[in-house]
Amino acid sequence: MIHHSLLLIISLFFFMAMLFLLSQKIRISYPIFLVIGGLCISFVPQVPNITVNPDIVFLIFLPPLLFDAAWNTSWNSFWKWKRSIFLLGFGLVLFTSVGIAYFSAHIIAGFTLSLGFLLGGIISPPDAVAAASVLKGIKIPKRGVTILEGESLVNDAASLTIFTFAMATIKTGNFIPKDAIIDFFVLSVMGVFVGLVIAHILYFVLKSWAKSSSITTPITLIAPYLMYVVAEELHWSGVLAVVSGGLFLSFRSKDFLNYHTRLQTKEVWETVDFLLNGFVFILIGLELPVIINGLEGEYNIEEAIRYACYIAIIVIVLRILLVYLMEFVPRFLSENIRKREKSPGWKLPIIIGWSGMRGVVSLASALSIPIVLETGIAFPHRNLILFITFVVILVTLVFQGLTLPVIIKLLKVEEIDDYIPEEEQIEDIRYRIAQNSVAYLDKNYSDEMQKNETIARIKEQLLRSISATDRARKEIAGKEEVGSSRKLFKKVMMNLIEQRRAFLHKIANEKKYDDFIIRDMEDNLDLEEARLNKQ
Repeated sequence: MIHHSLLLIISLFFFMAMLFLLSQKIRISYPIFLVIGGLCISFVPQVPNITVNPDIVFLIFLPPLLFDAAWNTSWNSFWKWKRSIFLLGFGLVLFTSVGIAYFSAHIIAGFTLSLGFLLGGIISPPDAVAAASVLKGIKIPKRGVTILEGESLVNDAASLTIFTFAMATIKTGNFIPKDAIIDFFVLSVMGVFVGLVIAHILYFVLKSWAKSSSITTPITLIAPYLMYVVAEELHWSGVLAVVSGGLFLSFRSKDFLNYHTRLQTKEVWETVDFLLNGFVFILIGLELPVIINGLEGEYNIEEAIRYACYIAIIVIVLRILLVYLMEFVPRFLSENIRKREKSPGWKLPIIIGWSGMRGVVSLASALSIPIVLETGIAFPHRNLILFITFVVILVTLVFQGLTLPVIIKLLKVEEIDDYIPEEEQIEDIRYRIAQNSVAYLDKNYSDEMQKNETIARIKEQLLRSISATDRARKEIAGKEEVGSSRKLFKKVMMNLIEQRRAFLHKIANEKKYDDFIIRDMEDNLDLEEARLNKQ
């Protein structure tokens, strides 16, 4: 039995890799292609029906995916657009859940308001990975990218909270709004508190003791599970614990990651993130036969499809309308906002509104609904909720995902805010680092440059780089030298890399450049240092 399950999992990973390669060839976002591929695989006669334990989905998949999203989030950009992010992350989820609750209770016979809120909590949060994958390689204003990434960090917590309260109401039959609001703030604040406490402890351990990538990388892999499990055991928000802890460790990562640990950790996390996301998206497609089988004898399939399509349309329309309201109503009411933020125009809200693809959190939430209540009675409308969730994921992911690039090209939306193009930022950073490096050489190696032609070339190369703002300086790192000259060359270059890295951190604190550009520049320094250490 174990061998059979293991073979099935390995086979799924193999198909996932092949589908990913095929999606790259035909230039379709891989989450969309994996869901469609999973659907096709599920209809193969010899493929067994696959059922997923929802606890495994929440525990195994959710913490690392949230942690990775938080780690790669630009804190400066997040804080700059916090108003829009929190309005969408919390407000949009709440209003969507309310709208779905009343609409579903109105059109579905026997569907109570509590079940409606349960369904609303399940399908209200968009999936960040799907949106990021679809938008990859497509230029949209930086504000839009930041808002979509930031929204994904908080909307999961809001939706899972609504889901939890709705589930408790269905089980007990009691719902007290005042208690629900208090509980929401308690579990949110304490979830953040747990995440920050654990993150501070891990930060101390990583900074003081963990000097090797062989232990640093495993600790970063353990961190999200530790934050999530501890917070959930205390009945607080594990999602917010992971997000807050991930943001803190990412912000302080330069204090405990050297070039080697940074390179290895980045590669490991990119692999883990791809495998987990890919596996979940292909599972979404594979779940269809199980969900349809569950409807038999309870609902007419045409009727279930009709309910699901209505709700999918409501989800899409609600998001677009609410994005416009949450962007423009605060601007209308507050003069400070109008002065502080440029108007997003009418194009960007359409893109943000159309980027509401659903994914892993919605699937995991739906699957976590118990089959029977504590009284032994079957959970009402469970299979219909699962089916509606699946259709909403399929419609938003495939339909919106495939049409989003077309809409962006048709709208031809331009940069809204005062934003320095990436190429100019990179060139400016390199120019300033080169200037700082020349000053460092003059101060610390003036005698060596006069006596040693090899060291003098370093300054000459930097000066040429400054005058031409090109990248020729890197070429000198690959030149072979012999004897003491080579040792001195390596020493000077290593010291220079450390100086450039320190100056890069100083530049980052100015908050003038994008964080991801700073990270890319630091990656280049890491690779250069790794290359020198191998010589």
